[in-house]
Amino acid sequence: MDDVKFGEILEPGDDEARADREQAVRDGFWKTLRRAAGRIPFARDVVAAYYCALDRDTPATARGVLLAALAYFVMPADLIPDVFAVVGFSDDVAVLTAAFAMIRGNLRPVHYARADKALAEAG
Repeated sequence: MDDVKFGEILEPGDDEARADREQAVRDGFWKTLRRAAGRIPFARDVVAAYYCALDRDTPATARGVLLAALAYFVMPADLIPDVFAVVGFSDDVAVLTAAFAMIRGNLRPVHYARADKALAEAG
């Protein structure tokens, strides 16, 4: 992981890159979250980030950072394959943590309310 810089992974990208990432996130988020739920300590924050990233009122740069982090989360191939039970999601956790630090002020109560509702319905 030392060779990969979070800035490279979390680059907001242009409109086309954001659109591609948004589609990847929409397609794979819930499936990946179900697989990872017991291995990531902040599932509620990840779901709130999902809703924040899809919220058109979220500034474009913050949306881009979140979409990049969430796209990394849903990618089937990343630095440490998610099939490894104990460490598989550790790189995803690191990327998501860095993204949260970058955009924390953009996660609003409405995003957490939607996350709570979605998690309650899934639970």
